[in-house]
Amino acid sequence: MDFHFQKDYLDLFLVPNGLLIMFTYHLYLLYRHYTCPSSTTIGLEALDRVDWVRTIVQNGDKGTLDRAASVITTHTTSGTFFATFSLTMSSLIGTFLGSSSNFFRSNRVYGDTRPFTVFIKNIGLLSCLLLAFSGFVHAVKLLVHANYLLTMSTPGNKNLERKIEFMITRGGYCWNLGLRALYFALTMLLWFFGPIPMFASCVFMVIILYYHDIYIVKLHDSYCQLEEPEKYMKAEPRASFSY
Repeated sequence: MDFHFQKDYLDLFLVPNGLLIMFTYHLYLLYRHYTCPSSTTIGLEALDRVDWVRTIVQNGDKGTLDRAASVITTHTTSGTFFATFSLTMSSLIGTFLGSSSNFFRSNRVYGDTRPFTVFIKNIGLLSCLLLAFSGFVHAVKLLVHANYLLTMSTPGNKNLERKIEFMITRGGYCWNLGLRALYFALTMLLWFFGPIPMFASCVFMVIILYYHDIYIVKLHDSYCQLEEPEKYMKAEPRASFSY
C-alpha cells in the first residue's frame, strides 16, 4: 500500500518541479533579453536582423532585394513546415493516445497511471503543440508581410524601413516561441513514460538551452572581437513606425 502511494504521488513532486525549472529559466532568459539584448542569442539574432534590413533597404539594388526576398521565402517555407508538423503531430498524438492509452496505464510506467493523470498529460502535450503551431503561423504571417514591404522599399524611406524591421524581428520572436513550445512538448511527451524521464529531460534541456542561449554569446563575442560593444549593449531590437 505504501509503495503504491509513493509511486502515484511521485508525479506530484517531480513534474511540477521540472516545469518550474523550465519556466524559471525562460523567465531569466526574458529578463536578460530585455535588460541586455546582446547577452542572449535571441537578442543578438534580432540585432543582426535589424542590421540586415537596414543594409538591404539602403542598398536598394534589385539583385540585393531579390536575394533578400529569397531568404525570407526560405524562412517562410520552414515556418510552414514546422506549423504543419505541429498541427499534424497534435492530431496524430491525440488520436493515438485517445484510442490506445492502455500502455501508459500499465505497470511499465513508474508513476501515476490513473485516467485523470493520463488526461492531464494529453492536454499538456496538445497545448504545447498547438502553441507551437500558433507561433509558427504568426511568424509566417509576419515574414510574408515583410516580403510585401520589401518589394516597395526605396533608399531613404525610413518609415518603410522601420516597418520591415518590426515585421522581421517580431517574426523571429514568434519563431522562437514556436521552438520553445516544441521543447516543452518534448518534456511533456516524456512524461507519458513516467515522471522521472520527464524531470530528467527538463534538467538536461535547461543545461543545453543555457549553453545555446547565453554561454555561446560569450564565445561569439570572443571570436568576433566586437569593436563597438557599447552599441550592442544599448541597442534594443524594437522598432516603432507610423502608417
